[in-house]
Amino acid sequence: MSDIKKVVLAYSGGLDTSVIVRWLQDTYNCEVVTFTADLGQGEEVEPARAKAEALGVKEIYIEDLREEFVRDFVFPMFRANAIYEGEYLLGTSIARPLIAKRLIEIANETGADAISHGATGKGNDQVRFELGAYALKPGVKVIAPWREWDLTSRETLMAYCEERNIPVDFSKNKKKSPYSMDANLLHISYEGGILEDPWAEAEEDMWRWSVSPEQAPDEPTYLVLTYRNGDIVAIDGKEMSPATVLEYLNKVGGANGVGRLDIVENRFVGMKSRGCYETPGGTIMMKAHRAIESITLDREAAHLKDELMPRYAEIIYNGFWWSEERKMMQQMIDYSQRNVNGEVRIKLYKGSVSAAGRRSEDSLFDESIATFEDDAGSYNQKDAEGFIKLNALRMRIAASKGRNLLED
Repeated sequence: MSDIKKVVLAYSGGLDTSVIVRWLQDTYNCEVVTFTADLGQGEEVEPARAKAEALGVKEIYIEDLREEFVRDFVFPMFRANAIYEGEYLLGTSIARPLIAKRLIEIANETGADAISHGATGKGNDQVRFELGAYALKPGVKVIAPWREWDLTSRETLMAYCEERNIPVDFSKNKKKSPYSMDANLLHISYEGGILEDPWAEAEEDMWRWSVSPEQAPDEPTYLVLTYRNGDIVAIDGKEMSPATVLEYLNKVGGANGVGRLDIVENRFVGMKSRGCYETPGGTIMMKAHRAIESITLDREAAHLKDELMPRYAEIIYNGFWWSEERKMMQQMIDYSQRNVNGEVRIKLYKGSVSAAGRRSEDSLFDESIATFEDDAGSYNQKDAEGFIKLNALRMRIAASKGRNLLED
């Protein structure tokens, strides 16, 4: 342990990471550098500075990473239409590679020997943080206190704070949320409490970003999203930065009851975990992006993307954002987006999101061919006969050889 002189800690200022600061100082006799990232979690991050200073921290990093987060991580992921296990929009997963990147960069800037995080040994985040760190700095030392110490509950953490005079925001009379929550601009997640019973319905007062669909407005809300190379660049004609786009969609989507999800997912570490998620902006983005792709992507390119998407989503979920395979897939995905330009009109109504129109100068939709009216010779329907017979040839041959598929 004596070879560790300085550690960069991913620091929220909450109970766990406040304990970790002192635990690192006591256990490793090292200097601690704290790094607090503002990813749009909806809470003031600046108070983390005072808390770190009270713990004797000299080097304190507090950074607004919202634009980088959406521009360089969320938007590229949505170009791929990435969904894990058919439902989860990867809100927690996609934030971890950025945090890992900054941990390593700060370690290099400050000459730190190691990095540390507050992820538990049961979760996926420990994997995501550490895979990213090792990919960016192969020889880095990673300290994961939850895998080392014997502080196994909130009560033992509080006792540790009292013994060592660690300032934390805690009062026995203050009502504590029963849920473990993670938030950023893309989503907020809820785990623990009654959610540990998969049969129990989430309490209505748990949700923070959205009204229930039943309480949403009785009239629909329409938005026009403008796309350029697969990314939203304007809403209702107003140009916006990536972070502003997501903030706006979260607000409007949440007000219309959009984006609630209750799932049991398969964690990378092997267990099943029930969680609830609010992703109003991401839900809108997913529907709108598929709508603009429906008229601008070639059929086989679109189908190939759909085949690769589950693998891409799994790569992100499992923490391999900085891997060669993700970079290779991203280049192909981004190439497919060069003509994904135009506008999508989105309709929001009581929790639902639907595409109410789409148009593009790069559209491959040809009304003169697709029409059910007179197509003026644009399409020769007799051509279908040869196509059908060629595709049926192998089945006709098998049937002529006595292979009765009805008996199988």
